[in-house]
Amino acid sequence: MEKISIKKWPKGERPREKLFKYGEHTLTNAELLAIIFRMGAKGVSAVDLGRQVIEHFKTFRNMSHTNISEMRSFKGLGDAKIAQLRASFEIARRFMSEPKKTSNTIKSPKDAVKLFMPRLRDIKKEIFQILLLNSKNNIIDIIEIEEGTVDQANPQIREIALKTLQNFATGIIAVHNHPSGDPEPSKEDIMFTRNLTTACRALEISVMDHIIIGDNKHYSFAEHKQL
Repeated sequence: MEKISIKKWPKGERPREKLFKYGEHTLTNAELLAIIFRMGAKGVSAVDLGRQVIEHFKTFRNMSHTNISEMRSFKGLGDAKIAQLRASFEIARRFMSEPKKTSNTIKSPKDAVKLFMPRLRDIKKEIFQILLLNSKNNIIDIIEIEEGTVDQANPQIREIALKTLQNFATGIIAVHNHPSGDPEPSKEDIMFTRNLTTACRALEISVMDHIIIGDNKHYSFAEHKQL
């Protein structure tokens, strides 16, 4: 039996109309995906396609870090829809990692973890970022130093120091992720932290922490008194 197009549904049942009338929070996960997809495939409405995708991945988080080839296995889920979906996930990550205007002061390692965890925990290659702070520990900026491979990021201490001085920051927190999900530092992580701390000390830059983000877990060099 051929599925009825969403355009032929009663207006009150169409996802887009429901969103404007009742709010996006009232939509099901499948309906939210239908709005992103805009259309389904032959014999399958956008809502049906959204339902199939949700049933397969179970959660949006699972969906956000799957590979593109697995997404392409769904009938009707072409490159355009996949691009729209992945862009939506990246917007969500960046939104979650933006510092709030009312609380842009870093008082503890946990404040920095809350800032970086939503975006970095699901990235499948190492990302190295620096949180720049002023003398009152207020956030000046977040700078991405280098995007590495799955195995290793290779941040340059000279570049980190230069970016810090250019932004008139007095303190920094180094942050990177472990795609494996295990935040335990490697020998290279430990050596890098020592070298960064030594170099910055000579420039009167305070390295307040180096945080490694895993799968909802983190490792803080400051918390482990390794700075």
